[in-house]
Amino acid sequence: MYSIILCGGSGTRLWPLSRKNYPKQFLSLYSDKSLLQETFLRMAKIMPAKNILLVSNEKNFFNVYNQIRDIYEDFSKDQVLVEPASLNTAPAIAYAMKYLNDILKVEESAPVIILPADHHISKKREYQKLVKNALREVGNNIGTIGITPTKPETGYGYIKRGRKIDGLFKVDEFKEKPDKKTAQAYLKSGKYSWNSGMYIFNYQTFLGEIQKYSPEIAKSMEKKMPEFLKNFTKLPSISIDYALSEKSNKVVVFEGEFGWSDIGSFDSLADILAHKKDKDKCHVKIDSDNTFIHSETNKLIATIGVKDLIIIENNDSILIQKRGESERVREVVEYLKSNGLKEINNNIIVHRPWGKYEVLINGNHHIVRKLIVYPGESLNLQMHHRRIEHWVVIKGVARVMRGKEEVIIGRDEGIFIPKKTQHQLSNPGKTNLEMIEIQAGDYLGDDDIITFK
Repeated sequence: MYSIILCGGSGTRLWPLSRKNYPKQFLSLYSDKSLLQETFLRMAKIMPAKNILLVSNEKNFFNVYNQIRDIYEDFSKDQVLVEPASLNTAPAIAYAMKYLNDILKVEESAPVIILPADHHISKKREYQKLVKNALREVGNNIGTIGITPTKPETGYGYIKRGRKIDGLFKVDEFKEKPDKKTAQAYLKSGKYSWNSGMYIFNYQTFLGEIQKYSPEIAKSMEKKMPEFLKNFTKLPSISIDYALSEKSNKVVVFEGEFGWSDIGSFDSLADILAHKKDKDKCHVKIDSDNTFIHSETNKLIATIGVKDLIIIENNDSILIQKRGESERVREVVEYLKSNGLKEINNNIIVHRPWGKYEVLINGNHHIVRKLIVYPGESLNLQMHHRRIEHWVVIKGVARVMRGKEEVIIGRDEGIFIPKKTQHQLSNPGKTNLEMIEIQAGDYLGDDDIITFK
């Protein structure tokens, strides 16, 4: 059995926490692990970790690789497949299935589970039991994981169960997000499940069904891998739902209830974390009812005489919304986009292939940043014409190339980098290197960074 985790999304429904260049799957929202890490660890309880593939875009490749390497030291870069373009889930799944068949030579009858990287599951044992059973029983069908509905939810798609054949429930049809009245009717009928977006099938079944319903994708899969990737951008941008599952008559549903949420809004995040956040001493609520507060920087936030609010704070932005209005966050994102505001893409913490940095002070002629460099990683060899830099190690050991000299500096030690001096920072250790960097000069723009190969 194998798993494909789709983690190339760039959703902004959870702005300001989720940004275009660091979307929600990389955030730690309900535990000390990110949503992506939680997803990987759940799958690693079901199958060997080496059987888990992740599909991402080029921009997020190192975010994926570094996060999984943090929790699984034997993780290989070969387990992260980089899409030539982001074209929705059907082309991404076709790429991963072709990789399993062509490159890894996996048996065509081996079951594969495809799942998003950004869901919350509180009842892990129940979930693992259901998935193991589905992988074992799916056969030559297309399996989908349905969630037993607990309320008339209007934010999810629905699956209508049909007749039972050989112990499996056929899927009659998929329903889009309903209005409140329709959702209540679905719940009352007992015939509907929430659509989790998780699918299970083998290569043989996938290829046969995709040939019927999405021949353009099927034709591309007949080509050898280099040609498939070369022509990837010509594939239709279509979801697996529209390309396959909503058309196929081979879809069956495995239903269960395991504390699932797609964390698609701050309302759903508030439902998950409300009890935990109510105990946070940094959230002072005076005469405040039904108010949810989440602070990424652990700032003390106080409210007086308010109700039905959600307050989200991170290091450069604050969102205050009324409960039930989470869908309107997209209006904020559209405003940021149309006005060219940088807060739509990155926040003050910026992730790079070598690690990450956080801007502590951003002045006109000086910048102070905290750098974290992962073990064995290096920044580019570079030079600046109009700025000096000073680095101070606060944790770990740094190797610095300054001109023609190599300098090793440890905790509480520093080094000065003059203007027009080639320099490179590396972490030769086995733990993260943490440093404070001070930049000063009459110009601090990125175009003053001259890199050398």
